[in-house]
Amino acid sequence: MMDRQELIEKLNDDEHYYGDFGNQFLSNSDIGTLLSNPLSFKEPVKPSPALVIGNYFHTAILEPDKLKSFKIVKSSSRNTKMYKEISGGEMCLLEHEADMIERMIERIESNDIFNNLIKKGNVEYEVPNVKELFGNLWKGKADVVNHDDKLIIDLKTTSDIDNFRRSARRYNYDSQAYIYSQMFGYEFVFIAIDKKTLKTGLFDCSESFYLSGEDKVQRASSNYDLFFKTEGFDPNQFFVNETL
Repeated sequence: MMDRQELIEKLNDDEHYYGDFGNQFLSNSDIGTLLSNPLSFKEPVKPSPALVIGNYFHTAILEPDKLKSFKIVKSSSRNTKMYKEISGGEMCLLEHEADMIERMIERIESNDIFNNLIKKGNVEYEVPNVKELFGNLWKGKADVVNHDDKLIIDLKTTSDIDNFRRSARRYNYDSQAYIYSQMFGYEFVFIAIDKKTLKTGLFDCSESFYLSGEDKVQRASSNYDLFFKTEGFDPNQFFVNETL
């Protein structure tokens, strides 16, 4: 068994992080499945426009040298013959989406506070880590680790930044904040930008937000132990029992 530092070094390679090696760990992306439908655990996630836009946005800010891996199609929609021929069945960016992301990046980088947090001083990008939580090993990859300010900074795109505070728990950003704060020992903050209005926001995490995330991680770990580590467990006998 590798020691923790060896695991982290191997996870630094995207091929390992997102491949079979990384699949031996739990991650925040598993939270929703483990809490709502454990039987679909580790099923492939269907690509979506929102996902590819978010990935391109992150890559353009943090790892611009990897932008060549994205395919951009000069098409008005994903229903055109041109898009279908060029994409070859992949989920690709439309040209107007790439232009939109460039405007988003310009807005983020033109803000002095955001620019200082992301670009200045002792900062690292796409930093992997592992942590044992509730008896299971979890992996994570922080967008930005700012060692000077002792912050983990996560970049988010949203379709409604005015609703970000309320939607953060629904999208399990609370469990993400808890997991990463445990891994790195730093406070967690979100920098978010509205895809429609380009309105930006800086969101720190309250104690109740961390506690909500901790509760999710504990319950997800319990479900994982029950469904996948309990000898003789029959998932057909599992059911939800609540009082209305």
